[in-house]
Amino acid sequence: QVQLVESGGGLVQVGGSLRLSCLASGSIRSINAMGWYRQVPGKQRELVAVAPSGGSKNYADSVKGRFTISRDNARNTVYLQMNSLKPEDTAVYYCNSAIRNTYGIVNNYWGQGTQVTVSS
Repeated sequence: QVQLVESGGGLVQVGGSLRLSCLASGSIRSINAMGWYRQVPGKQRELVAVAPSGGSKNYADSVKGRFTISRDNARNTVYLQMNSLKPEDTAVYYCNSAIRNTYGIVNNYWGQGTQVTVSS
């Protein structure tokens, strides 16, 4: 079994910062891409940022210059540092990762989501 567990969401004022964390655990052989998505009620889940195992990180245009994704491969953890938060950043944030398990099978995994609320 493989699990992704997010933490770090909460309530913050406009202009504030939050740092989300996502820990992958379980029967892991290797981790490919790790990323963050977000979703608001009535809208599709959208990509926020992704960090491949190699190569450049990618960000949604709406968060470029404000959010930073990083990985700690030794700890199977991905972070999302969110600065200069805006009300439109309010959403449930989901961690996502493509993980090869100990049987050699690659599956796509989602965390349970963490709420981020930016108040004005």
